[in-house]
Amino acid sequence: MTCGVLVALAIAGCSSDDKPAPSPPPAPTTQAPVKPTLQKQMSSAKPASAASPTGDFASRKDPFKPFIQPKAEKPAPGKLRGEGALPIQNYEVEQFKVSGIIVGLKENKALLVDPTGKGYVVKEGMNIGPNNGVITKITPSHLEVAERHRDDTGKVTRRTVRLSLPKKN
Repeated sequence: MTCGVLVALAIAGCSSDDKPAPSPPPAPTTQAPVKPTLQKQMSSAKPASAASPTGDFASRKDPFKPFIQPKAEKPAPGKLRGEGALPIQNYEVEQFKVSGIIVGLKENKALLVDPTGKGYVVKEGMNIGPNNGVITKITPSHLEVAERHRDDTGKVTRRTVRLSLPKKN
């Protein structure tokens, strides 16, 4: 009996006479119209967040470094051959010209001119030339330089070079 009542109520509740309440008409909206979605921008540039704000430029190329690296050149004759060498030791002894000799009471001095035109005042005991030449004697007419150097076989050779003052005509 209870089953019959339930069935009768269920059938009565499903009748087509009941209509749902009508929904209220849509209210006029004041919202902005919806914008269509834009396509995402595709760029090869890195975003600003990928840049290094710490200043780490180790992986970047130096813009001031030249593209072409100069080749290491061999020292030309007359160039500085060793560290700590004086400019007067850059040229062979035979390349110097005696421009003048000063004869003094205590010591004699001479004025030598190198191939570039630079003058040097020298006295006895000074080094000259790339072969460890030493000025041994300065006279009123010439000066002598003693050189000692090793040849290709390792033998030490000694020679004396005489530089004379040009004679007056």
